[in-house]
Amino acid sequence: MTGAQLRSAFLDYFGKNGHKILPGASLVPGNDPTLLFTNAGMVQFKEYFLGQSTADWKRATTAQRCLRVSGKHNDLENVGYTARHHTLFEMLGNFSFGDYFKKEAIFFGWDFLTREVGLDGTRMTVSVFREDDEAYDIWHKSMGVPTSRIVRFDEKDNFWSMGATGPCGPCSEILYDQGEGIGCGRPECAAGCDCDRFLELWNLVFMQFNQDESGTRTPLPKPSIDTGMGLERLAGVVQGVTSNYDTDLFRPILDGISRQCGVPVGKSPALDAAMRVVADHARATAFLISDGIVPSNEGRGYVLRRIMRRALRHGKKLGFDGPFLHRVAGIVVEEFREAYPGLAQSASFVDTVAFQEERRFLETLDAGLRMVEEEFSRMSGGRKIFPGEVAFKLYDTYGFPADLTADLCRERGVAFDSAGFEKEMEKQRAQSRVSWKGGEVGAQDALAGELSRAGISVDFVGYERLESDARVVALFRQGARVASAPSGEEADMVTDVTPFYGESGGQVGDTGAVQGDGFALRVQDTRKVSADQVIHRVKVLSGTLREGQGARLRVDETSRRLTQGNHTATHLLQASLRKILGTHVKQAGSYVGPDKLRFDFSHFEALSPETLSAVEEEVNRVVFSPRPVTWESLPYEQAVAAGAMAFFGEKYADIVRMVTVPEVSRELCGGTHVRNTAEIGLFHILSEGAVAAGVRRIEAVTGLPAWRCLREEAGTLHGLARELKVAAPEVPERVRKLSAQIKALEKALQEARRRSSRDLVGEILSGAKEVAGVRRVSAEVEAMDAAALRDLADAVKGKLSSGILLLGAREGERCHLVAGVTSDLTGRFSASDIVRKAAALVGGGGGGRKDMAQAGGSRVGNLREALATISSWE
Repeated sequence: MTGAQLRSAFLDYFGKNGHKILPGASLVPGNDPTLLFTNAGMVQFKEYFLGQSTADWKRATTAQRCLRVSGKHNDLENVGYTARHHTLFEMLGNFSFGDYFKKEAIFFGWDFLTREVGLDGTRMTVSVFREDDEAYDIWHKSMGVPTSRIVRFDEKDNFWSMGATGPCGPCSEILYDQGEGIGCGRPECAAGCDCDRFLELWNLVFMQFNQDESGTRTPLPKPSIDTGMGLERLAGVVQGVTSNYDTDLFRPILDGISRQCGVPVGKSPALDAAMRVVADHARATAFLISDGIVPSNEGRGYVLRRIMRRALRHGKKLGFDGPFLHRVAGIVVEEFREAYPGLAQSASFVDTVAFQEERRFLETLDAGLRMVEEEFSRMSGGRKIFPGEVAFKLYDTYGFPADLTADLCRERGVAFDSAGFEKEMEKQRAQSRVSWKGGEVGAQDALAGELSRAGISVDFVGYERLESDARVVALFRQGARVASAPSGEEADMVTDVTPFYGESGGQVGDTGAVQGDGFALRVQDTRKVSADQVIHRVKVLSGTLREGQGARLRVDETSRRLTQGNHTATHLLQASLRKILGTHVKQAGSYVGPDKLRFDFSHFEALSPETLSAVEEEVNRVVFSPRPVTWESLPYEQAVAAGAMAFFGEKYADIVRMVTVPEVSRELCGGTHVRNTAEIGLFHILSEGAVAAGVRRIEAVTGLPAWRCLREEAGTLHGLARELKVAAPEVPERVRKLSAQIKALEKALQEARRRSSRDLVGEILSGAKEVAGVRRVSAEVEAMDAAALRDLADAVKGKLSSGILLLGAREGERCHLVAGVTSDLTGRFSASDIVRKAAALVGGGGGGRKDMAQAGGSRVGNLREALATISSWE
């Protein structure tokens, strides 16, 4: 059976056994901001396991693409060097939410592998948790597995938990014996050995306890099942190969790489490893980009960049000199297009993103490799250690990831100073995960869990009206449930009915007022913590708020109307961008509030003023030719079949809300909207710029704020016209002429400074001193910028037949340094080393080539001392 056939057989088998076949989730977790990536099949079902959400089905099955390259699940360094480690892999899973339990889960696992797939049951061993006699008996008495092939393991191997607290339980693993030839060869080799002989195929997790802060476990009222089996491993066993890379899931990719580089598979272990790295990383690259992630210097984008750059470095070993990874990613798209239609739809986007990133990095890769080799050449004797600060400079200056440097060190037998690198990277590391801190998320999860356990849900009526009567059903203060909140205090209030929209899908939460018998509240924010739970953050203005009281809830109408206009305008903006720029445009994030809208989208270059005007006009064309805005609830599959676009990073239920602007836009969206495009009034773009590599951002306003903005811009234009003494339409031409005059004057001034600098050459050279047979020139010159100082150093070096030089100049509160070495001495001295040593004294840094380098610093008082270091070089 092929990998595709195994995937289909798995889903079909569980579909026939009462499971809802669901699509795999995005690699960007839609319901857990504490995770960078989806790393297991159960991630999209976390709310169901925690009891925060319910569905029409109690059984589900998926084929889930997963990524494990960060945190405790980090396989990156092993990829390519082992038979079964990958960055991206597919996890086949079946799940039960309070329906069936151990007996059925064990039966399904054994039945599928032995009867559907045809594996030899005598070659399979199963493991259970040491205390799980129930699972042991099911395997032995019900399934007929002999006791000789049932092993008990401790918590490290056979007990699973969602976190320090929450659902947990024992697990049972199905292991496949690949034969003695695959193992370590030791007589004591058995299930549990670290070698590859007993390969873990399937992990069955029995969620039957809830663990509290003290570590006490109590039985769950509705135990659940979570299983996961790697498709690549299953394919390897079924196809009779001992490496996942020899399965049909990888062979077409590896063959394509071989054709492109001209290196046959099997030529050498090192080249084979490089091919495996490229094949694996191309898969991750294609799927990550397809899910809306683009290379950047933080968060998910940085992980993608690391993966791509590691692949490019290994591509160098295979003889690739130019961009190639985008072509390999294209092979991945073709191989997986049937199983993952979204990947095929993103083919051009994947190709463009990958090519642009390759092109940028390959421009600096050679320079980075040279710096690494230079550092290696400086090492001599004893234990060799690659300095962490040099690795950081490679990353910071050349975008050379530390794991590439570590790879090179490993190949050369050099220790890598990871602690030193991490110290330098502390700020960047803190920033890279700033968007994924889980404190607030954990608090919301706790509230949602408590509401679910209490059977509390909220009926949202805000699509139809802005006011409603309701009853207060729960109150929280600082995360703890309370009975009341006095005047002047803030609290989180839950009502049985609400017209207030809770923040989600990029739209901010509503604000407004609440009035009751003897109390008044201001609603400061509203949050949607689960599908049917909305929490109001309120300030008690008067009286005492108590659980059980009745109240009248009123949404701030002005704020909601503006927000609705901005939200519908966001849909029109996306439609306009796709029409004008192309269908590669995908939403990568948004903000919709009463003040403005912000739309992040995939695109690789700045939009010209003409293109921005065209986009703005296209949106206003729809606004000025009124069209109804309608919405309806329907099954997800039906909505997608009707052409509805899904928003990036969102998680959708079985029944979704589809918002339609006839002949213009159709999107899945739970937000609030105007009922006719004419209600938007006016659309005006404020700005367009880059957010990250391959991601642009447009900010815009609508309605009255748009008119006010245009009025201010017109006022500014007319003010400039009066100042320049021209008519308003003539302002741009007048400004262009003045700008040209200023540039000409600046150029003349710069040339005058350079002539003056050249006159200094003789004076500077006259101060040259000879030390240890080498002429040395060191001088502080008049204030000038770094470019002028560099020109002066060039002129001095040109007149210096043989020697080294170091020049410095002050500019405001900073100083500049330039070092130079004549060509006959570059084997003995390095300008880069000279300038770095001097820069350390002025509190800065820098670098460059052996013959010319520059630096800067802020401790201008130490400039003379820094210049004096020229005499210390021998």
